[in-house]
Order: sequence, then structure tokens, then C-alpha cells
Amino acid sequence: MKLLRRIADLLFPENLTCNICGREIFDGGYLCGECAKTLTMNDRATCPVCGRRTKFNALCLECKDKAPPYKKAVSATIYEGGAARLIIAFKSGSPYLKRYFAELLEPKCRQLVGADSICYVPMTAKAKRKRGYNQSEILARELAERLSLPLLKGAIVKKKDTKSQKTLSFKDRAENLKGSFTAYREKVAGKSIILVDDVLTTGATAEAITRELLKKGAKCVYLATVASVEFKRPL
Repeated sequence: MKLLRRIADLLFPENLTCNICGREIFDGGYLCGECAKTLTMNDRATCPVCGRRTKFNALCLECKDKAPPYKKAVSATIYEGGAARLIIAFKSGSPYLKRYFAELLEPKCRQLVGADSICYVPMTAKAKRKRGYNQSEILARELAERLSLPLLKGAIVKKKDTKSQKTLSFKDRAENLKGSFTAYREKVAGKSIILVDDVLTTGATAEAITRELLKKGAKCVYLATVASVEFKRPL
């Protein structure tokens, strides 16, 4: 498999065309100038806990109402426009985008003082076979190398497939995920873990996994995602 990937890299170099519009770029980048403008970076005011874009650098209404179990979250972009298109591509056949996303996310992860290891949102074996890879896992591995932190491979597993979360409320998502994840105490106990995923939407998945990691002895959990969305949690 590694040999095939190396051959593919030689035959089909990844940085010759824009990963959004397909236009030739030949500059070693991932996006053309026009498409780069469609990415909204999460570099202005954010909530100090969930890391979502806010009007002011202050706790957002959602975190005031119900603080998430993770200590702090960071994200590199806002889930809209070009960022949304890139993440969809990342999930559906462009795994090499892990390098671009890790490049964007690395400075954010360096803000998570005290983190000593990295893990990722797992998929079931069936779902991973269907896609061919777990996008969160390969991104986490890339970040672990950049940050010189150990990757806790298999520290948490997803035991059962769940129905699509896209149309569900936070409450329904949490119910849908109940009992889905198991963490292994021997791998996570005493660790300050960065949990890596592609997108933070309602936060139900991140919260379910964080609770399981803390239950099994993790010292604390940080969350790092390529993108995050703004939302108002339904009552």
C-alpha cells in the first residue's frame, strides 16, 4: 500500500492544481489565489472554550449555558465556502489534504499548553473499509509528527455505526451516539490529550468522546478541528 501511494505521488503530484476549482497553479500550494479568498480563517474573536467565532473575545452563549467537558477547543477555519468544500473533498478521496490542514492547524495546537499526546475521532471498521481511511486519524498522525507528540492509536474505538447526524439536533445527536465509544484506560490514563477531528458542528461527538476519555482516567482533553461552525443550540 505504501509503495502504491509513493507511485501515485510521483505520477499525480498533488500541488499542480487548485483543490477547489481545479485550475493549474504550479506554485507548490493547494489553492489558486481566487479560491484562497473563499476560506474564512478563524483568526478573529473566538470563545475561549469552544473556539468558535464570536463577536467578542468572550464566552459564547452556548458555553455559558452548558460548558463542554473538554478544556479548550481550537479550529483553523470557519466551516463555510472554500473550507467546507475542501473538507468534503478530504472525506471523499483526497486524503493528501491532511498536509494542508495540519499546516493550518499546527499553530492553533501549539496554543494548547500542557498537551502531551494526540488521539482522533474513530470510525467503525466497516465505515473505515468503505471510505478507505479515517480522515481524522490521518490528520492526527500528521499533526503528531509536526508537534513531536505521541499518537495514541486505538486509544478509543467506535463500537457501532450510528445513523447520519446531519439533520439531528444536539440532543438527538447525543442520544444517537450513546454507548458508541470505548476508551482504553491503559492508553489514556494520566494523559493531557488533543482530540483531533475535521469539523466541530454541534459538538455532540466531541463531547461524547471527551467524557469517555475522562471516565477512563485522562487528565484533560483539548479539541482541535480544521473547521468549526457557529450555531445556536436548540432548547
